[in-house]
Amino acid sequence: MSRHPRLAAVALATAALTALAAGPAAAADPTVSDPRVVAHFDFDAGESPENIALEPDGSAVMTFAFAHRVVRVGRDGSGPVDVAVLPTVTDPTGSILTGIARAHDGTLYVNYVTGTEEENGIWRIRPDGSAPQRVVKVPVDGFPNGLALDEKCATLYAADSARGIVWSAPVPDGDVQVEATAWATGAALQPSDLIPYGANGVKVHHGAVWVSNSAQSTLLRIPIRNDRTAGPIQTRATGITGIDDFAFTGHGETVLAARVTEDKLELVRPDGSHKTVLTGADGLDNPTSVAVRAKTVYVPSAGYFFDPETETPDPNLLLARISKNKL
Repeated sequence: MSRHPRLAAVALATAALTALAAGPAAAADPTVSDPRVVAHFDFDAGESPENIALEPDGSAVMTFAFAHRVVRVGRDGSGPVDVAVLPTVTDPTGSILTGIARAHDGTLYVNYVTGTEEENGIWRIRPDGSAPQRVVKVPVDGFPNGLALDEKCATLYAADSARGIVWSAPVPDGDVQVEATAWATGAALQPSDLIPYGANGVKVHHGAVWVSNSAQSTLLRIPIRNDRTAGPIQTRATGITGIDDFAFTGHGETVLAARVTEDKLELVRPDGSHKTVLTGADGLDNPTSVAVRAKTVYVPSAGYFFDPETETPDPNLLLARISKNKL
């Protein structure tokens, strides 16, 4: 640095302006380290974890897709302990339990995909142990996948992978059932001819609904207007093959996304660039979703895709340490 005081001051000011102009993308990435699988599940019993919510003590509450169970697993891997079991639907076959969201009072909301008039939609599980109830009806050809709860506005959002829609519904009172409303639609949410899963994961963050599209390998942001309607869909990241559900690392817009078909956890920066931070070598086996609490990352793996001749699925729950930036 120059020894001339005025030149030194100019150099410092220039450096500061350069850093500001670089914006969020120039900040250090969060570091994900120390991955360890804390719990393994029984694939043959339908124990493929599809989605996750966290409780105040750090326990994970997860949906088991094919067992139609909501379970609790401790940070130490203890469990799984059943929280609720959804009623079995056998006609048509192939019903699955997908997204989950937790209210502050402990009430859980889950998506149940059944293809039936009486069951397809969003179900409520009260913390008092009473029987689960459907509270939001979704059309029988809908596939509600990711689920988000905006408690401030008492609104549920569900990403429909089959129809390429983001549904919304008010959080119902009592035993009332309500109809889901198509909140956001458009080509950016649609599946493709090759991949039948479009809109997948969903989160409410900083005045917007964020959605992943598995078929298009994208992460999308949909602003919430003042009248609560959907603004124009914005593509925030592309090229994330196999993206499933995701979570924000903190108060900014850095995301960790599960890449279900790739056995990877992807870090997506606010500028849309991204990199892989965990792989199958760390224990991932078709990761489906992500949750972040303080310095811990939770990643459930479902073990969906495998060669029965040569491979054994390993549905599991992996925890890792995260050191966050301020984004």
